[in-house]
Amino acid sequence: MNKTMRLTKGAVAVAIIAGFILSTPLLAQESQTDPSQKAQAEMVEVFGTFPSFMKMYPKHALAGVWEWMKAMDGPEGVIPPKYAELIGLAVASQIPCTYCVHVHTASARMFGASDVEIQEAVARAAYTRHWSTVVNSANIDLEDFKAEWDKILAYMKEKSETKKTTKK
Repeated sequence: MNKTMRLTKGAVAVAIIAGFILSTPLLAQESQTDPSQKAQAEMVEVFGTFPSFMKMYPKHALAGVWEWMKAMDGPEGVIPPKYAELIGLAVASQIPCTYCVHVHTASARMFGASDVEIQEAVARAAYTRHWSTVVNSANIDLEDFKAEWDKILAYMKEKSETKKTTKK
């Protein structure tokens, strides 16, 4: 028993020392290529500064949120930037977030949105919120509501197609 305890303690000590020795070069290597510092440098390159709101992010999450931001706002997106900003503005106006309203309004304008488009995006957000309030308060079964709405859309589509064929 005594020999077993000594062997166990020895194995644990060796494991701890080996872990420390093996991790030390990794830690040194990580500090040389700190992902948060790389992300910060990229933001300065893109924005001309390291945005103050990004300073609020935990260091360990900064690189991840920067990658997410680049993916959402990058060229791979299928929604054109002007419309993406108008969607962001609509959401921001309903949250509401004054900071986000400013960012998305200015960005939408930068991507060519007119004042009328900006006004309509905000009005559509209010319109959606209005009907959300009404429908939620009606306490209609969700599946019944979906079935009813699908019938409404089918009727409207059929009516629209009938108008198109009669005009030709």
